[in-house]
Amino acid sequence: MPLTTTLYDLVNKQVPILPEGKQPGNKLVHPENSRTATEVKSYPLLKREYVFAIYWQMSSRGTLNATLIPWRERFRYKIRYGSEMKTQLHVHGYLELAYVAEGEFTQIIMGKEITFGKGELILIDRNCVHQDKLRPVDAKIVFLGISDDMFSEICRENVSTQKLITFLQEALVSRKDTRQYIHFKPLDPEDTALERMLDILLRELANPDAGSGYIKKGVLLRIFRLLSTRYDFALTRDQKKEMQTIVYGEIISYINRNCANVTIRDLTDTFHFQEDYFNRLLKQRTGLTYSAYVQKVRIEKAATLLVTSSKTIDAIAAEVGYNNRGFFNKLFISRYGMTASQYRKGQKLKQ
Repeated sequence: MPLTTTLYDLVNKQVPILPEGKQPGNKLVHPENSRTATEVKSYPLLKREYVFAIYWQMSSRGTLNATLIPWRERFRYKIRYGSEMKTQLHVHGYLELAYVAEGEFTQIIMGKEITFGKGELILIDRNCVHQDKLRPVDAKIVFLGISDDMFSEICRENVSTQKLITFLQEALVSRKDTRQYIHFKPLDPEDTALERMLDILLRELANPDAGSGYIKKGVLLRIFRLLSTRYDFALTRDQKKEMQTIVYGEIISYINRNCANVTIRDLTDTFHFQEDYFNRLLKQRTGLTYSAYVQKVRIEKAATLLVTSSKTIDAIAAEVGYNNRGFFNKLFISRYGMTASQYRKGQKLKQ
């Protein structure tokens, strides 16, 4: 079932209209009534419901139909609005991930007006002050509210390999006093994988059964994996610098753990960067190319094994990735100015 069909079902004419001002309607759309006050939106459901969705369908006639799932009964909340109307300035007590399914959507985030196009997403953390612009345009937006506990769990599930997840855990979960947002754009506008995941998630939220909890968690994990692999995301200069440091640390750790057989293809498959990225990053940080850095790690590991183990030199060479004893010795001499055998004897004399 395509996402557009699921979205239509959520607010079609057969769904009862909730009277204006009645709960949970005012949780979905709160028109601006003060230019200075900031509303704090708490998590609208019980904590066991670790994810919820709000759906907005705006029209060029200046009407908005909205709904919240899960809820105890199906409803749609309908309001009319004037040109360029805004919602009240607000922050969330949860993380919000908004997806533009159709049309375009404008938010004012920390005083900056940003318009998002079809297929784009925005992730807003708990302390980020923002408001939405209600414009007379045809648009469909899905807002996912994700509890802190679930987002932390998503981070733990993905922490070792996903550049986005690692950064988000550091930037949005660990530092609770920051005010940040991240804008995602699809690398391939024709890619429908994320919409398929959203469709599954919305249907599980609207019609839960005994296995829905596991399905929802799995779908959220897939959504964030897609964001980390198939989307570009804009960061501030400081965020980019911080993220590069995090990614560099992960890459170095991966190479050190797998130095005997690591290939640049392994790095590409694991971290989802182009091959030339690793050469640029390592050259910038270490002054060495990828190949030279791997050789350095291998020889340094061999030097450690020569001192800390009784393994033969051939066994050590093989363990760090070299089956050719002559080539291994050539690299070792280049690094330490002596053969592996001489190095071992010299180190034992110092002990």
